[in-house]
Amino acid sequence: MDQARWQTYWDRKSANYDAEIGVLDRRVFGDSRQWACSQASGEVLEVAVGTGLNLPHYPAGTTVTGLDLSEQMLGLARTRAADLGLEVTLRQGTAHALPFGDGSFDTVVCTLGLCAIPDHETAVAEMVRVLRPGGRLILLDHVASTSRLARGVQWLVERITVPMAGEHFLRRPLHLVEARGLIVEQRQRFKLGVVERLVARKPVSSSGGPATPPGLL
Repeated sequence: MDQARWQTYWDRKSANYDAEIGVLDRRVFGDSRQWACSQASGEVLEVAVGTGLNLPHYPAGTTVTGLDLSEQMLGLARTRAADLGLEVTLRQGTAHALPFGDGSFDTVVCTLGLCAIPDHETAVAEMVRVLRPGGRLILLDHVASTSRLARGVQWLVERITVPMAGEHFLRRPLHLVEARGLIVEQRQRFKLGVVERLVARKPVSSSGGPATPPGLL
């Protein structure tokens, strides 16, 4: 994994990121940022915080730490936080090795990040590691569609987006979350199943529990 390459890519991307993702937020993801942040509580870590688009949506009383690979993205996030009058901690780092101890946070949030993090399996494992027992993992992303035709289109698009931008369309973070023994409390899919948002809780006991409660399949 060429971390320097992707850091440079996202540094360059930062100037136009808000305008580009804003179109997708309005047309595809809808209120998903607000939905994701509203589920957070306590000490919160946002992985791939980017330019800080989620910062206005966290509930009062939360303490937010944001991490991103790109310093340029973080600079924009710091400006946004200052303009909003928010006190947040923003750090540069990689999702592959989160610079925090085990069980450091009550909530971990990642919105539209796992699609572009090179090793998403390691990233999910790291998010689970830094969660306290009973803590919540909140994810929002575009994933492999429920439509076979749409998945075919996604496969074709990946032939371009993966080598050029590291952007994946056929991933499914839910399976990684379940494999780590988290209990899925909420799961929603829409737009032909392309958008998936979920809330999962880390078991209090090491024995874990059922990955998905009845009725969520």
